[in-house]
Amino acid sequence: MELTRFILALVFFLMMAVGSWGSPNHWREKRVREPCKKLVFYFHDIIYNGHNSKNATSAIVGTPAWGNRTILAGQNHFGDVVVFDDPITLDNNLHSPPVGRAQGFYIYDKKEIFTAWLGFSFVFNSTQHKGSINFAGADPLMNKTRDISVIGGTGDFFMTRGVATLSTDAFEGEVYFRLRADINLFECW
Repeated sequence: MELTRFILALVFFLMMAVGSWGSPNHWREKRVREPCKKLVFYFHDIIYNGHNSKNATSAIVGTPAWGNRTILAGQNHFGDVVVFDDPITLDNNLHSPPVGRAQGFYIYDKKEIFTAWLGFSFVFNSTQHKGSINFAGADPLMNKTRDISVIGGTGDFFMTRGVATLSTDAFEGEVYFRLRADINLFECW
């Protein structure tokens, strides 16, 4: 009798599990989650070109044999390593008050296509935000928008995770560019 009850309970449990997990689309369904926080910032990169040391916010620190440190290399800048300390603003005006700094590096990593790999942090110390948001990922520059990973943070953004969609908002030759970062955080503490 006890064995029969046990088997019936087991069959009932399995039927419930199959009913909720056994649908053919269960494993293919995407879970759609809403971000716990959305942010938009602009960062402004002014690369040192040999004449603008007073207002440059980035510099070439590594270059291939055929390049130099004041002009980005040919062949889609392949091999150039650039470090930056760019102002972050809430709008696209370079002269707006900065709310933080974008600090890190980018490496031009492909000869055939204009692309880079980014590793950087947004470092905040304002009345609105304190702490940092850390980013890493490929940046195929010719795409209108590119997604890179939000891999962590500190302070107000402690252990945060998400996705930042980058878009080139403006550029002036190879001296200045402005990126818009639409940040969607999915893990907020």
